[in-house]
Amino acid sequence: MNTDLTNTTSSKINAALVQARRAIGSPAVGMVLTLVIVTDEANHYDALKAAGEASQEHPSRILVVIKRPGRTPRERGSSRLDAEVRVGGGDGSGETVLLRLRGEIAQHPESVVLPLLLPDAPVVVWWPVDAPDHPVRDPLGRLAQRRITDAYAVERPLRELVARAASYAPGDTDLAWTRLTPWRSMLAAALDQARAAVTSAVVESEADNPSAELLARWFANRLKVPVEQVVTDGPVVTGVRLRTAAGDIHIDRPDGPVATLSIPGQPDRTLALKVRGTAELIAEELRRLDPDEAYAAALRATVPSATPGQLG
Repeated sequence: MNTDLTNTTSSKINAALVQARRAIGSPAVGMVLTLVIVTDEANHYDALKAAGEASQEHPSRILVVIKRPGRTPRERGSSRLDAEVRVGGGDGSGETVLLRLRGEIAQHPESVVLPLLLPDAPVVVWWPVDAPDHPVRDPLGRLAQRRITDAYAVERPLRELVARAASYAPGDTDLAWTRLTPWRSMLAAALDQARAAVTSAVVESEADNPSAELLARWFANRLKVPVEQVVTDGPVVTGVRLRTAAGDIHIDRPDGPVATLSIPGQPDRTLALKVRGTAELIAEELRRLDPDEAYAAALRATVPSATPGQLG
């Protein structure tokens, strides 16, 4: 059920949500969190589609905040809130509200969002693009237990990681880190099987890939070894090599959803290691709302450079 509201208020939006639930015969809320997406007109469709798919696993109230501050002094001095309320249908298992903030009210989105948050439920804020420099200081970021950014969505991702490290607060995370979960799990399992000390590491990826940079920092933080980063054609991370006295532990994924794992003294194995979509990444982030200490440590780590002698 869809309801369009023009020049409206938060109280009228809440009333529309209640009415829509009753109309479809579902008076109970039954949702576990509020997901606030802060984006623009150009990116809101893809973000909403991903959030809707993730809400199949995590029933949520999804609030999409689209700011239109205005181009002229007259537009910036006026205020208007338009909303589209969606309950049921194809947008996921919860409720969705698109909020278009025009004029002065776009500078104070928290005044609109706060009355629409589910009571006694966690709040997650996701910026698919154009994240603030300090997410925890952002008016909407202050409302959240979890704040999600994406360094992959900016023009200079490695510089973005520097900014994220400087502004990090518990509850911050980045989808560049989430993309590494399968890699980190497989590498940890491979190290348990090899039972050999790592002397150096190599990360292969497309140029300026933030996930590859975070993986190199993770190695530096956890293994305390020099790390070399090798540029390939991608997509994203294509291979990882851990040097040991017994030989190399190597995961190679040149393209496609399949990788090859090589461990000294064992036959090679084929692994499923596809490039995951945004919906899967968001669903993973919604499974845990506590601070991600591993991400914080990797984000702040310094990568010691490897020399040819160390890699030989």
